[in-house]
Amino acid sequence: MTDSSHTSATPFAVNRRTFLKSAGAAAFVPATAWGRASRSAPSERITLGVIGWGMMGPGNTKVFLAQEDCQVVAACDLDKNHLQAAVDTVNGHYGNQDCKAYHDYRELLARDDIDAVMIAVPDHWHALVATAAAERKKDIYGEKPLARTIAEQQAIVRAVESNKVIWQTGSWQRSVANFHKAAEIVRNGLIGNVTHVEVGLPGGHHDFAGTEPGLVAKLAALPGKITDPELIVPGTEAWNAAVTEAPPQLDYEMWIGPSRMEPYIEARVHRNWRWNYNTGGGQLLDWIGHHGDIAHWGLGFDLSGPSLVKGHGDFPASNALWNTATRYDIECTYRKEVTGYANDVSMTISGGSRAISMGTKWIGTDGWVWVDRNGFDASNPDWVAMEQLPDSLRKIRLYESSEHRRNFLDCVKTRKPTITPVEVGHHSTIPGHLGLISMLVGRPLEWDVEREEIRNDAAASALLTRPYRAPWHLA
Repeated sequence: MTDSSHTSATPFAVNRRTFLKSAGAAAFVPATAWGRASRSAPSERITLGVIGWGMMGPGNTKVFLAQEDCQVVAACDLDKNHLQAAVDTVNGHYGNQDCKAYHDYRELLARDDIDAVMIAVPDHWHALVATAAAERKKDIYGEKPLARTIAEQQAIVRAVESNKVIWQTGSWQRSVANFHKAAEIVRNGLIGNVTHVEVGLPGGHHDFAGTEPGLVAKLAALPGKITDPELIVPGTEAWNAAVTEAPPQLDYEMWIGPSRMEPYIEARVHRNWRWNYNTGGGQLLDWIGHHGDIAHWGLGFDLSGPSLVKGHGDFPASNALWNTATRYDIECTYRKEVTGYANDVSMTISGGSRAISMGTKWIGTDGWVWVDRNGFDASNPDWVAMEQLPDSLRKIRLYESSEHRRNFLDCVKTRKPTITPVEVGHHSTIPGHLGLISMLVGRPLEWDVEREEIRNDAAASALLTRPYRAPWHLA
């Protein structure tokens, strides 16, 4: 039998591709618009705009460039240097100058000749860009986590579903063989009934942008010898030294966008925005959409969630330069009355813990399975040796994809759901969001899975959303 958790989407209305097919020879398309003559016919090609050229944008785009049935026609970024790099990469691949540069994502989305977009912007921008793209009927490849807050994620889900667009969440581990094998072993009951799941995530912070050495050098001459971004707070000489004018190539006012305005600090912007709760969610929300997503996949909880969440962790000062949790432990309870599973399932999400290995480990009544990007292990050595679960053991066959971006393009054509559609990306990250809220308020939370609301806790419920800075607002 096949996994029935995904439902078919309604085919989209007539667009540029179907028009070109019906127009035949009467439709004139300049040759330079489509790059190399050996590529697929224009009527069969998906036109793509890329929004965000920081950490994930370049890698995603290069995969799309390699697909013959996809044409990247536009790029958008708020940093002129990043934008130029994006345009040069695209034009260099096609050997033309046809990729158009945009500073404002809304201008890119206004183009009727763009079928789909790849969105790889900081978390605090996810909701605004994604909902606008959906309203413009663009199919979307969007990075995880789905958004900075649960309310923003709910807005994305509504926009995507009401506009019947195809969505792929960048939780690409579902398209990797060892994760697929692990999830199928669990879903097919080979380890018995799952009683507990361990989800190991990173702790601390990581200087992705390489800004820390320069900051440390600047602070070396100051008294106090503070060099750790987690210890730098407003009102100190170290903070004053870290604050500078934004570089001329970056539109910092627009970059902050809907979030609270803060002074420009290089170590808080490109790639390192994730270490500031004003713009990101730390290691927890950076990773829950990966290993937490795989945990749900193996359990069959793609559209479900925990009923009880309790978290605690270690935080820098709330106003520190980097202020996201450096270590965290979250306990979740998935109640059988909600999930339909045979028993309650407990899940431990831990970041920076020596007790739990990175990756996902399901523990059942008859065995266990652990999987990570660099490994696979199980209580049964036969499972380790096999490349995939044999058909004789496959009562449930999970969705198969060998490449996440390729799967997205295939689904844009067929209008069938992707391997990680929007509602799955939403539910996969809810345990991380709730765990963070529990840590911030200092008490357990009861979550109504069906209504998607926190029960009997007004202060915690307020953290399901966040205020937007004028003039930005989420429809």
